[in-house]
Amino acid sequence: MPLTPPAEPDPEPKMNWASFYAVVSGVNRHSTGIGRIWLSVLFIFRILVLVVAAESVWGDEKSGFTCNTQQPGCNSVCYDHFFPVSHIRLWALQLILVSTPALLVAMHVAHRRHVDKKIHKLAGRLGPKELEQIKSQKMKIVGALWWTYVISLFFRIMLEVIFMFLFYMIYPGYKMIRLVKCDSYPCPNTVDCFVSRPTEKTVFTVFMLAVSGVCILLNIAEVLFLVAKACGRQLSNTKDGGGLWGWLAHKISY
Repeated sequence: MPLTPPAEPDPEPKMNWASFYAVVSGVNRHSTGIGRIWLSVLFIFRILVLVVAAESVWGDEKSGFTCNTQQPGCNSVCYDHFFPVSHIRLWALQLILVSTPALLVAMHVAHRRHVDKKIHKLAGRLGPKELEQIKSQKMKIVGALWWTYVISLFFRIMLEVIFMFLFYMIYPGYKMIRLVKCDSYPCPNTVDCFVSRPTEKTVFTVFMLAVSGVCILLNIAEVLFLVAKACGRQLSNTKDGGGLWGWLAHKISY
């Protein structure tokens, strides 16, 4: 009976995007409607496209890059010169960093719940029912949580813009060129190098960056929505006699 050789381990383990999404979506209950739309766009049009389609398109980016020379090391040097960072790794880093500010909101919510538990404990009302209510309670985006949420949105916008600029600097025009000429050592002279499936890669690059632009617009819209709601509350407080100082005290409290 022939022996089957053991399967070779995957030399490049994949990131567990399901766990990543579960962590980020934990903030979803405390988000606005626009924030929930942003999370859906992030998961469907960025994470799913990256995992299902983009990773297979760029699977041959190194092996499919060929130069018309047999000089050892020339292919690797030229590939590193023209493609210093892989699209897939740069997109993965972008998604992780852009989603990280949401953890600020999660930590603030955890702090609020911890304070609520202390208050109930001091009042002698910390039973199983109260604990369940604190865990399932949806936090209103007011007070210090409002500032944390808005700051996290500004961080998201800033990181998205930085990565779009990085892509433009590394790959001018966001286009994957078909032919590159390389004269780096140890190539014997100027050699022609050919990129695998440049048109398909250009389409995916433009799509991912377009979705990134949509996410920026959603974040800006959410900031404007939160500011408009805060201004509406401030006007209401002013009419009730609270005034501007009362509104500011409310914003920085708790």
